[in-house]
Amino acid sequence: MRASLIIVGAAVLLQGCVASVVKEVVTAPIKIVSKTADVMTTSQSESDEKRGKEMRKREEALGKLSRQRDKARDKCDDGDEQACGRVKALDDQIAAAQDRTD
Repeated sequence: MRASLIIVGAAVLLQGCVASVVKEVVTAPIKIVSKTADVMTTSQSESDEKRGKEMRKREEALGKLSRQRDKARDKCDDGDEQACGRVKALDDQIAAAQDRTD
């Protein structure tokens, strides 16, 4: 009698475990597919963030080139011939960088 109560009690307790395991097994493939799709695709906000970051880097590079050109131009105005050549080279670099952004 005592053994049958233990078996009945165990059976009642194990139903919840079995149901939980079955639920996990059934939903596992769906979770895997959805996770894979999420990893493989880029959301619009992620794409916008990436584009914004690239734009800021380009603007920083253009600003740096522009500051270098201004310094070289000041030296050129003071009579430094090498600086005059550097101004021309920096102008070309700035023009090329602006063409890439357009």
